[in-house]
Amino acid sequence: MTKHTWDDEEYFESDFDPKRRQTLDMLARGGLFAGLSTMLGGLPNLSYAQEDEVVRIGYLPITDATALLVAHGMGYFEDEGLEAEAPTLIRGWSPLIEGFAANKFNLVHFLKPIPVWMRYNNKFPVKIMSWAHTNGSGLVVGGHTDITEFGQLGGKQVAVPFWYSMHNVVLQYALRQSGLTPVIKPQGEPLAPTEVNLQVLPPPEMPPALAARKIDAYIVAEPFNALGELKAGAKMLRFTGDIWKNHPCCVVCMHEEATTARAEWTQKVMNAVVRGAIYASQNKAEVAGLLSKDGWGYLPAPAPVVTRAMTYYEDEGYTQIGANQNAAEWQNGRIDFQPWPYPSATKLIVEEMNKTVVSGDATFLADLDPQFVAEDLVNYDFVKAALDKYPEWKNDPSVSAGDPFTREEVLKL
Repeated sequence: MTKHTWDDEEYFESDFDPKRRQTLDMLARGGLFAGLSTMLGGLPNLSYAQEDEVVRIGYLPITDATALLVAHGMGYFEDEGLEAEAPTLIRGWSPLIEGFAANKFNLVHFLKPIPVWMRYNNKFPVKIMSWAHTNGSGLVVGGHTDITEFGQLGGKQVAVPFWYSMHNVVLQYALRQSGLTPVIKPQGEPLAPTEVNLQVLPPPEMPPALAARKIDAYIVAEPFNALGELKAGAKMLRFTGDIWKNHPCCVVCMHEEATTARAEWTQKVMNAVVRGAIYASQNKAEVAGLLSKDGWGYLPAPAPVVTRAMTYYEDEGYTQIGANQNAAEWQNGRIDFQPWPYPSATKLIVEEMNKTVVSGDATFLADLDPQFVAEDLVNYDFVKAALDKYPEWKNDPSVSAGDPFTREEVLKL
C-alpha cells in the first residue's frame, strides 16, 4: 500500500498489486464474465442470492456511499430487524464489481452506467434499487495549468474513474460542446490541439497524480475534488451538477435474485437506505463529520475535507470562476441525496452513453432502447414503498410539488 504525505496529513493511494491490476484492467475493458467465470467455476450458473439475510455492503471511500454508510452507522438496518456487517471499503470500481459478482456483497453503490454495462453487455442480473445521491462530482484542473474553461483542455491529459461512469459521460458531453474530441491514446503519444486524452484512475490515485503533474485534470466524486483543492493544488473548473441539473451519479444496486426471492428482506434494506439518504440530506455538515476519519471512520479523509465536499458550494469564489453558474437558479448543492430513480434520467444516460468514447467493445449500446432500459434495469417498487413510509423526502428542493415521481432533464454547458 503506497502512502503519500501532504503537510501533516496522510493519504493512502491504492491497495492494488501489479498482477491484480492486470486482472482488474481486463474487467474494466468489458471482460467481466471472461475473467470471473474461470475463477468462480462458471459464473453464469451461480446463485446471486445469499443463503442468509446478513446485509453485506461494499463501497468506495467517496461521499456517493453516504446513504448506505449512514444507514449502517445510525443503526437503521438494526431498526428494521436486520443484521448488517461493517461495510467493506474498496479502492476501485473494478474490484467492487468483482466482489459483487462473486457474491461477497449484496448491497453496493455503482456509478449508474456500470449496471447498464453489467446487465446488457455481460448479462449480469443486477438491479438498480434507488439513487444513492445526486450531483456530488466536479472537474478539477492542476495548479500547474492556466486552464479556466473546457475549451482549454485540448492537448491535455484527463483522468476519469471508470469508462462506464457518469463522469465520463458528462465530461465528454462538455468536451464535445466545447469543440474538442475525447480520445484514448497511450500516454506520451502526440495529441492534436483539439484532442483530450482520457485515462482511467481509481479515485484515490487522482490527487497524487495531479500533484505529480502526471495528469492535467480529473473528474471524480467527492471528497477527492475537495482533497485535491486542499492538498494537491487543484482548482475547481466546473461542478457536474452545474452541467446536468441534479443528475444521478451512484445508484444503489442489489442482485436481482435476492430481490425476488426475499422481498420482505429487500424492503427492509431499502427502508434503511432511504432513511439514511433523508437524514444525510437534512444534516450534511453533521454527516460529513461522522463519515470522516475523525468520526465513524468510513472515509479516510479528515473532517474538514469531507465537510468541504458536502457543504462548500455556493461560494463567491466558485461563482467568479464559473464553477457553479446555475447554483442560484437550480437550488442544488455540491452533493444532494434524493433516492427516487427518475426514469427520464435513465433514458438520457443510455442516449448519452452511445455518444461516449470508452475502451473496449461498446457495440451493445447501439441496440439498447432507452425506454426498455428504464423499465427493465430499475426496480421502482421497493424504493417507492420506502419513500411512502418516509414522505419527508419530498421536502428536497429538487422534488416537484406537483408530481414528485417525474421530472424534465436539464443538460447544458
